[in-house]
Amino acid sequence: MADPLEEIAFLTRSENRIEVLRTLADGAYTRRELGDAVAASQPTIGRVLNDLRDREWVSSDGERYRATATGELVADGITDLRARLETETRLREVVAYLPTDAIDVDLRAFADATITTPTGTRPNAPIERMVDLLAGAAHARLLSHSFNRQKLDCLYDRAVGGPLTIEGVFARDAIAAVRDDPVLQERLRAVVAADGVEIRVTDDPVPVAVEVTDDRTHLLLRDDDGVVRASMDTDDDAVLVWAVETHEHFFADADPLTAADFA
Repeated sequence: MADPLEEIAFLTRSENRIEVLRTLADGAYTRRELGDAVAASQPTIGRVLNDLRDREWVSSDGERYRATATGELVADGITDLRARLETETRLREVVAYLPTDAIDVDLRAFADATITTPTGTRPNAPIERMVDLLAGAAHARLLSHSFNRQKLDCLYDRAVGGPLTIEGVFARDAIAAVRDDPVLQERLRAVVAADGVEIRVTDDPVPVAVEVTDDRTHLLLRDDDGVVRASMDTDDDAVLVWAVETHEHFFADADPLTAADFA
């Protein structure tokens, strides 16, 4: 019996083998059609087809080739493995800061996420990305354990006399930090008093900073010292459902922000 690891190595040594098998799993092709579909020469197509037929992964009626049942099984598996590894390589630089215990979503949902990390010329790039999403939104759901000046400035500009409506939940300590700065305190007071804005505070630990701007979900990722290391945002439906449910859970149990919180 063939060694499965050797069969994986056989496939991955040639991109053409993978592409031919995946293509034939979707339908029947002549050799010329197959060459056009995978952008390979006819000699290459001939060698690949011979290799795949040796393993009973493809069959032919004399003119057209198609994947066998076991060929389809292998094609599905290698496609899924590739997708998983593509996602893993994208998340590798931020996975150390990703609170996976709090995010009840298959990581494959983040396959197309926009990942923003600090750079030498843009050390605040993750925060700037968050502010950009807020600046273009009509409605925002906010859940965070902290405030930052850029976010508060954006909320002030967009919500006070503007079109942005907000449902926000913040850790009580975050409000205390704003209270210590007279300018920020007045801005937050104005945001809270704006039409379409409801801010609440919670004493429960907030496991992840997450925002939903219209239908896009944004995560702000911090290290153990609270330093922002990256952000991720996506329009994936599964991530959106999780984010909305998480926000609603905290929002339902939180206390409305009142004048006493500024005292």
